[in-house]
Amino acid sequence: MAEQGKKKIVRVEPTAANAQSSGAVAVDAPTWTPTPEAKKQATTLRLIAGGLWLLAIAGEAFAIFWVLRQVPVNMVLLIILIVVIGALAIGGSLLWKKANRLDPASKEDTVRFFMQNQLGAIIAVIAFLPLIILVFTNKNMDGKQKALAGVIAIVIGGGAIALGVDYNPPSVEQYTEESNTIEQLTGQDLVYWTKSGSVFHVCADVPDVNKESKDGQIYEGTVADAHAAGKDRLVSYWDREAVNYCGYTQEQVDAVTAGTTSDAPADEPEETPEAE
Repeated sequence: MAEQGKKKIVRVEPTAANAQSSGAVAVDAPTWTPTPEAKKQATTLRLIAGGLWLLAIAGEAFAIFWVLRQVPVNMVLLIILIVVIGALAIGGSLLWKKANRLDPASKEDTVRFFMQNQLGAIIAVIAFLPLIILVFTNKNMDGKQKALAGVIAIVIGGGAIALGVDYNPPSVEQYTEESNTIEQLTGQDLVYWTKSGSVFHVCADVPDVNKESKDGQIYEGTVADAHAAGKDRLVSYWDREAVNYCGYTQEQVDAVTAGTTSDAPADEPEETPEAE
């Protein structure tokens, strides 16, 4: 570990490393692909998520075909089932999203890209919509019971749907572009982030990674490692960071943004004063 002001720089163990080699990157750099280890981990997470979703739908079926047919309806059991179904649906969605960051889909396949990234929300709709409809149309419950169970189901189901939606879904194209950008600029696929941040950065000297964070550490790893750690994207103003804090020239940044590389790898960043 190296000292960086008051923070330690921690090298992350690769979980989904870019398959590209280090050094200057050609304009026609290969498409990013996950490592076999990352692929295996993503598959495991998806299997667990699928199991949780099956349990959620089984709980819904039990509530519809048994609990709601009882006279009188067992309200305590019904509410417990609604809460459990919601927890299972949300748990599955969170694991599924994590798997997608290890092994994202390609935007070229529009249908698969949508289904893979929004499957959590779709499952939540399947797990709650029929149940909500049957609660409000049930003849064995009075108005107050329907209102109580229905509102609880709507609130929990709505939360499960909202958490199931991926508002910023990862893609192979995004990982490829980000990895190529970093490699063309620095000569290696290495970025920096903090536990509390939502994006990753070009170098460890930028002010955003030197601010106070949850554990007082700066993490370094590949673009895919950063995504696996829950970071959404490369910071949008990476070009300004590279020039102002990381020691790169405007010409080097312009070459990257233009999709070209120099004949030799970019020079190592010069030492710059640490941001306060």
